[in-house]
Amino acid sequence: MPLRTIIAAVSGGTANDGAVEIALRLAKRFSAHVEAFHVRVDPRDIVMMASDGFGMPVSGEWIDQLIADAKTVADKTKAAFVAAAGRHGLPLADAPRPDASASWREEAGYAPVLVADRARFFDLVVLGRSERVVDRPHSDTIEETLIRSGRPVLLAPAKAPDKLGEAIALGWNGAAEAVHVLSASLTLLAAARDAVVVTVGDDAAASADSVLEYLAWHGIKARHRKVAPVAHVGPGEQVLAEARDEGADLLVMGGYGHRPWRELLFGGATRQVVGHSLLPVLLAH
Repeated sequence: MPLRTIIAAVSGGTANDGAVEIALRLAKRFSAHVEAFHVRVDPRDIVMMASDGFGMPVSGEWIDQLIADAKTVADKTKAAFVAAAGRHGLPLADAPRPDASASWREEAGYAPVLVADRARFFDLVVLGRSERVVDRPHSDTIEETLIRSGRPVLLAPAKAPDKLGEAIALGWNGAAEAVHVLSASLTLLAAARDAVVVTVGDDAAASADSVLEYLAWHGIKARHRKVAPVAHVGPGEQVLAEARDEGADLLVMGGYGHRPWRELLFGGATRQVVGHSLLPVLLAH
């Protein structure tokens, strides 16, 4: 499937720059449209949280200040995005066009739900990761978007790397999520100069040849790197280490979940990679 539409969730925080830069680079590379989607805080939600359900009065002046602050953040974030799109030569356009373009959209409400719902109508979602929370296994927006949107999610570090998608490592274990992300990443893999399929253990390696054959049918030449399990080292850590050793600038893997998903979205391997990787990571659930 061609990569024609990209959505980048832009909060205006420290995670913004990496997500915007990566989304714009991909749009320019694949002649795609990128929408910057900003969610403003809804003062009504804050009032409800502040009152804690007991109906405690909240001053109108405080609410007005919240609205003004939210508008200031939105305006600054939009200006920064428009400037970045200009540096990449992407014109602003709300209607489909054959070449790369950009647009801005903002709504008010709960960001994890709004981003997930909007993302359903795009080929790729780019979410930023703040340097302040790099060791967190997940955020609500990542969780909701993976579960609800059905779309591949690219997690961008706070600072975009110099290269992206030239050398791709695919973490493979044969699960349905790995199959999903394999299909979702075909456009990126086809454009890469190098692709390596990384497996940990015999079970994962058993279907690696089938993965290579599948990629070959799509004109993609890839290698297989089989890794033996190491005691007390998680498979995610091993996949990440191998990706770095291979010089990969993008890691692709499934986003594995267990019930109850609210308490634990990611399985062990994904939790380790998302929690510690400064590489861009493409996930699919």
